[in-house]
Amino acid sequence: MRVIILPEVIDYFLELASLFYDKGYFGFEYNAVQYARELFEEIRDNLPTKHKKVAPEYFDKYGEGLFYAVFRRNKNTSWYVFFNIYQTGGEVVYFVRYVSNNHVIAQYL
Repeated sequence: MRVIILPEVIDYFLELASLFYDKGYFGFEYNAVQYARELFEEIRDNLPTKHKKVAPEYFDKYGEGLFYAVFRRNKNTSWYVFFNIYQTGGEVVYFVRYVSNNHVIAQYL
C-alpha cells in the first residue's frame, strides 16, 4: 500500500505550523512545526490502517468518490483526511486530496 498526498495538501501542512504559531496555539514555533510534522507523518504512515467512511456530497468539490478517515490529536481536535483509493499494478494507492479539522468542517459531516 502506498499513500500519495497532493501538493496542495503538502503546502497546507507547511502553512499550518505558521498559522498555529501566529494564532498563539503554540508558545514556541518549534512545537507548532512538530505538531504539523507529526500529523503529516501519522497520515502518511497510518492512513491505510484507519477506518474509512464515505464522504458526504459536500466534499465532492475535492474529488468524486471520496472516503474520509479521522485522526484524533487531542480531546478538542480531530483531523479529517479525504482521499480516493485506487488499485494500480496490484498495489493499493491512497490518494489524499484534502485535510481539515472539526473546527472548520464539522457541520458538513
